[in-house]
Amino acid sequence: MKWQQALTDYRHYLKIERGLSTNTQQNYSRDIEKLISFLDTVESKNTPIDIHKETLQHFVYEVAKTMNPKSQARIISGLKSFFNYLVFEDYRKDNPLDLIESPKLGRSLPDTLSENEINSLINAIDLSKPQGERNRAILETLYGCGLRVSELVALKISDLFFDEDFIKVTGKGDKQRFVPISDINKKYIDIYRKEIRIHQTIQKGFEDILFLNRRGKHLTRAMIFTIIKRLAEKIGLQKRISPHTFRHSFATHLLQNGADLRAIQQMLGHESITTTEIYVHVDRSDLARVMNEFHPRKEIY
Repeated sequence: MKWQQALTDYRHYLKIERGLSTNTQQNYSRDIEKLISFLDTVESKNTPIDIHKETLQHFVYEVAKTMNPKSQARIISGLKSFFNYLVFEDYRKDNPLDLIESPKLGRSLPDTLSENEINSLINAIDLSKPQGERNRAILETLYGCGLRVSELVALKISDLFFDEDFIKVTGKGDKQRFVPISDINKKYIDIYRKEIRIHQTIQKGFEDILFLNRRGKHLTRAMIFTIIKRLAEKIGLQKRISPHTFRHSFATHLLQNGADLRAIQQMLGHESITTTEIYVHVDRSDLARVMNEFHPRKEIY
C-alpha cells in the first residue's frame, strides 16, 4: 500500500465512517501529509504497512523542534488515529505510535467574562448603524445559547423554533441538537430580522442564512472575531477574548447559578462529560456555597 492511497482511504473513513467535520478531516490529513513529506526528505522507502516505531520517533523528534507541546501532542494524536485505522482495516497488526508518549499538557482555561463585562460589550454596540442590531443579536446568541462560532455563522432561519423556545444547532460532524433560547434572545433576533435583514438584498443560496454581511452572504468566522475584538478595544477590556469566550461564560454562569452539569453538556453538544468539565470551571467560593447549601450535615446541632 502506498502513502497517497492510504491517505485517500483514510479521508474517506473520517468522512463516512466517523462523520467528522471538513475542518477536522483536513487537520487529520495534514498530520499524515507532514509525515509523508518527512519520509521523502530522508529518502525513506517505508510504506504505511511496514514503517516502524524508530522512524516515527525520528519524525516526532524533528517535529518537536518547530512546534510547541500542544501542537506536538495534536500531531501524535493524529498519527495514532491513522495507524489505528490501518489496524482496524487489518492492514497492520500493531500501532507503532502506542509506545510514543505525548508531551504532558496542563489544562489552560480561557478567560471568562462577568455578566457586567458582557453587558458592557453589548452596550458598546453602535445601534445607529444597520449592522448594530445584527451584532447585538449575534452576541446575545453566542452568550444566550453557548454556540461555537462555526455553529453561529451556519444558523438558519429554518432552525429557529421560537414557538417552542428552541433553536436547532448543527455542530461538529454535522450532529444536530436542540438548544433552549430565552425571550430576550428571541427579541433581539426578531428585531434584526424584521427591521434590518428584511431590507437587505440577499444573494442566491443565502436566503435561509440568519446572520448576513453587507453583501447579503453569510458572515465568516473571522468577521465574528473582528466584531468582538473591536468591541473589547472600545470598552478597554483587558482580557484576550474570542467568540468562544462567550460559550465558556455561558456554561460557567449556568453552573454557578445551579444548573446541572449533564444539562450543560447537552446544550454545549459535548459527547463526553469530561469535555464539559474542562470548559466549566468554578472557584472555591462557589464550591463552598454548594457544600453549605446541599450537604445534609451543614448545620451544627
